[in-house]
Amino acid sequence: MGAIGHRRPAVDVPSRARAAEPPTDTAARPLQGAKFRRTGPRLRGVPVPEYIRDLRTAVGGRLLWLPGVSAIVLNEEGRVLLGRRADLGMWSIIGGIPDPGEQPAAAVVREVYEETSVHCVPEKILLVEALHKVVYPNGDICQFMDICFRCRAVGGRARVNDDESLEVGWFAPDALPDLEPFAVARIKQATEDGPTWFEGLGEP
Repeated sequence: MGAIGHRRPAVDVPSRARAAEPPTDTAARPLQGAKFRRTGPRLRGVPVPEYIRDLRTAVGGRLLWLPGVSAIVLNEEGRVLLGRRADLGMWSIIGGIPDPGEQPAAAVVREVYEETSVHCVPEKILLVEALHKVVYPNGDICQFMDICFRCRAVGGRARVNDDESLEVGWFAPDALPDLEPFAVARIKQATEDGPTWFEGLGEP
């Protein structure tokens, strides 16, 4: 896994990267921009997992604390796998919600394949971070604990593999499309092989 530490890497956000905005709806972004696999009815064009629908029948729109995973997938040339979301039209790193009882590493492998048709192997945990609350258009509130993995692509051909993406593709780290700063920071940490970052511990 490499060195474990808790110093946040310095990040120079390219001018093309979008400025962060306060969360107001799905763009606040489960995993702040990463999209998720869901089944059943849709919320603003994104399917909602059945188990979350079941929880909502019991708790209504109150805050749900949910696990999430995200991936920085690199190929042999060091390019980064990204997807352009169908709900927001923005490019983003790949991410999702683990199924109940599913291990995070297995979940991130599944999510990457389901969204992009790329097979990958998790190599390292880049960070563990509690994200800001997400308020959806219907008033439902969620908050996600993101476990971000650096992954190595081992097979498959990048393509749109579900109805949640408009495009998928590989990008050189110095030629990224418009991305939110959180995604740029994760990509920087993955490509520079920095230590694992644990949010909230402060400086060593």
